[in-house]
Amino acid sequence: MKLLIINHYAIPPSEAGGTRHYSLAKELIARGHQVKIVAANFSHQTKTTVIQSDNKMVVEREFDGVPFIYINAPAYQGNSPARLYNMLSFAKQLLWSKYFKTMESPDVVFGSSPHPFAAWAAQRLATKWGIPFIFEVRDLWPQSLIDLGKISSRHPAVKFMAMLEKHLYKRADKIITLLPGAHEYIRSIGINVDKVVYIPNGIDFSIYSEPTDRLPKQNSDRFTVMYAGAHGLANGLDSIIKCADILRGKYGEKIIFQLVGDGPHKGYLKNMAAEMGLSNVQFINPVPKSQVPAMLSQADAFIMLLKDSPVFRWGISPNKLYDYLCASRPVIYGVNAFNNPVEEAGAGITVAPESPEELAAAVIKLYNMSEQERKQMGINGRKYVEENHDFRNLAITLEDIVMDLIPYH
Repeated sequence: MKLLIINHYAIPPSEAGGTRHYSLAKELIARGHQVKIVAANFSHQTKTTVIQSDNKMVVEREFDGVPFIYINAPAYQGNSPARLYNMLSFAKQLLWSKYFKTMESPDVVFGSSPHPFAAWAAQRLATKWGIPFIFEVRDLWPQSLIDLGKISSRHPAVKFMAMLEKHLYKRADKIITLLPGAHEYIRSIGINVDKVVYIPNGIDFSIYSEPTDRLPKQNSDRFTVMYAGAHGLANGLDSIIKCADILRGKYGEKIIFQLVGDGPHKGYLKNMAAEMGLSNVQFINPVPKSQVPAMLSQADAFIMLLKDSPVFRWGISPNKLYDYLCASRPVIYGVNAFNNPVEEAGAGITVAPESPEELAAAVIKLYNMSEQERKQMGINGRKYVEENHDFRNLAITLEDIVMDLIPYH
């Protein structure tokens, strides 16, 4: 089969961020299928151009056998009007550029929704070609914005996005969700959930060493607690800074906190740590996906936090959590969500979200725990992702979905 995956923010492992669609495409190609990924040629993570294009609107590159089609979209910084222009420009090029007008039709179009405009353009392409459309729901637009308190449910933009969302659900031949409880929300707006399939994020085990392998720690005399991921509003990382402040009096730099990544709140967090005079907090720039295992090997434990918000009542499936579990270290999980993979796996400690005091108590508990107890939690986590989040198996699920949509395959 021939599958076209459209995700504005898709990246290969040479970039920093999630590589879900690269990994799914790689596994499907290994199984004999033709898969291409369409993404923007401006990185959402690094805010730089991915491929120098000599002013071409569309450029093609291949990464380890996975073809990418890059659309040039205008640069932006932060959540400014320029970002909206970037989104709309990406969707416009999908529909109007000569490249896509003359492209040979695939068998199925797969449109992902880090924002709804790209998915809408994917649906329009599928309609033009007269082929099935798969709609992948990453965030429940616009409900996520409402639940996070960013916008009123009565705002005209919200009403428009709600109409667009329902349109995409109705037009989709299949709906893929990363959230285990999203079918309940989808049912609540009148959509038949029989066409909803749960395919969570996963792990590409080809970039991970065996769980017992461990690179030498740079700070072997310190207990390193790491967060690696986005530094945004929803992540609630100020709890880590406050936790570090609670612990520094008794433990000094025996326990250190490393925050790896970037995002709109990173500057605020750095200022907060500096004003408190915290020497037990370190900020580290994001690394390409291919370097994540080496980075995670430097930790003794990980922190997975999200703000306490109703947005997570349909579940979560963050890349970083499965990376943590795959790295065979215990995880402190501070999320109020539909699901709790850490508890399911027996791979760590659950605390209340936005509670620096509970977070500090959990860190102390792990610090005082025997190495064998921590090791067992790590083994449990690794086994859990091997059984439930291996991209080789997730790709087979996607393959079955796509093949069922193709007549006479």
